[in-house]
Amino acid sequence: MEAKKKKTGLIIGVCALAVAVIALIVVFVLNRPQAQAGAKNITIEVVSQDGSSKTYEVNTDAEYLRQAMEEADGLTFSGTESEYGMMVEVVNGESAVYATDNAYWAFYVNGEYCNFGIDSQPVADKDAFSIVYEAASF
Repeated sequence: MEAKKKKTGLIIGVCALAVAVIALIVVFVLNRPQAQAGAKNITIEVVSQDGSSKTYEVNTDAEYLRQAMEEADGLTFSGTESEYGMMVEVVNGESAVYATDNAYWAFYVNGEYCNFGIDSQPVADKDAFSIVYEAASF
């Protein structure tokens, strides 16, 4: 009788885990970034460590920020590629590498911190992006 109760408990636990995993997948699919097709006019402002800034006007069909950045005339950037996309470390020749100088490039869209990396951050018409050098504070 005791073995039957353990087996039933195990089956219930496995079913509960399966339901939880399916629920998480559904939440992710419903909340993932949605790309917008077609022509867009956006701005990308780069704010350097010294506070100076440069703004780029970009007319693009890009659906995600990285492609729009690649199309911005005069904007240069590089970084480390990973399974999650590029981690930007250098913008316009200025380095911000957290491991070496406790700084990073923060990305904002319409004044709000970007929730996604540049490879998955959607671009919509009239978006205003900011790439800001930020030093970590302790």
